[in-house]
Amino acid sequence: MEMVPISPERKAQLDDYAQRHGQDAATALDDVLAEALEWERQDYNETVEAVREAYEDVKAGRTRPAAEFLDELRAKNGFPR
Repeated sequence: MEMVPISPERKAQLDDYAQRHGQDAATALDDVLAEALEWERQDYNETVEAVREAYEDVKAGRTRPAAEFLDELRAKNGFPR
């Protein structure tokens, strides 16, 4: 097993987290890391899908000029020009 350096502050946080969850530090770190990586994967996939949908909207002509949108936004919220 390769050792990964960890700051004393982060180690203290990990130990606290592990204790609160009734786990040893290695198990707690594995759980937290797995959750963070899963969140990042989902966020990435959602971003890719949003970009794909936006591209399809542009190709299909389902957009409007940015200036029109910004003018509407200013008028709706009372922003100065």
